[in-house]
Amino acid sequence: MLGSDQLRIAVPSKGRLRDDALEILRRAGLRFRLSGRRLFSVCSDTQTRIIFSNTQDIPVLVAEGVVDLGITGSDQVLEKGVDVVVHQELGFGRCRLAVAAHKDAPVRAVTDLRGKVVGSSFPNLARAWFEKEGVDDVHILEIQGAVEVMVLLGLVDAIVEIVETGNSLIENDLVELWQVVSAEAVLIGNGRPRALPERDRLLRRIEGVLAAYRYSMLDYNCPADKIDEATRITPGFSSPTIQQLQQEGWYAVKVLVETRSVQSVIDDLEALGCVAILESELRHARL
Repeated sequence: MLGSDQLRIAVPSKGRLRDDALEILRRAGLRFRLSGRRLFSVCSDTQTRIIFSNTQDIPVLVAEGVVDLGITGSDQVLEKGVDVVVHQELGFGRCRLAVAAHKDAPVRAVTDLRGKVVGSSFPNLARAWFEKEGVDDVHILEIQGAVEVMVLLGLVDAIVEIVETGNSLIENDLVELWQVVSAEAVLIGNGRPRALPERDRLLRRIEGVLAAYRYSMLDYNCPADKIDEATRITPGFSSPTIQQLQQEGWYAVKVLVETRSVQSVIDDLEALGCVAILESELRHARL
């Protein structure tokens, strides 16, 4: 039995979503070992329980208070429609829920699916989308697993399913028609949380991990007469750290830069005459 004072967090039991979720927890300082098919792991230092579960069950587990926190897809949260708090968008597991049909099907508008059978593992989201589009006579058939092949078998006329790369659609001669919703992994919590210091501490740590993903540290040497221009290129989170070098006429600069723009920033600094430009990956950042 789990103690009432122990933090419990649910993560997906398999796949890339599970791997990325566990990496975030490790970088947030949780120490745990995985053991075969065991359905939970205990963190050695904090006694936090990591529960492995199906992604579609995690929103319900969180909403009912069975676990305190959960990592799952935002599409699953919307599909279940339960009362949870989205603490963080995690930036991985990005995908979209989309309508797709056979490439030769005579479907050019949403209204072409009136009276048709549409298969989906997200029946609530599918039904709500068609109603929003004014097509309320579509028959939504709930299907779990191998949804794409149902069109080839002639069991459904179209599907509403998760698309990441689109390769699965191509392999099954399907084409994506309309996007229903975009999704990514999210960290969710109960709307009526238990007062656990460990929960608040972990939330803050995960914020630090996500901030580290967003930023890189740049170090560079800048000519003194170019320092104002350089700091306009790299203003930093609050402001850059600037120190005068032993060599007269030069400054050393240390500054946070958004990772997605690092390469263009380095190009601009080099064109300005800056040298010894170094990028360092961050492991954690409290901003």
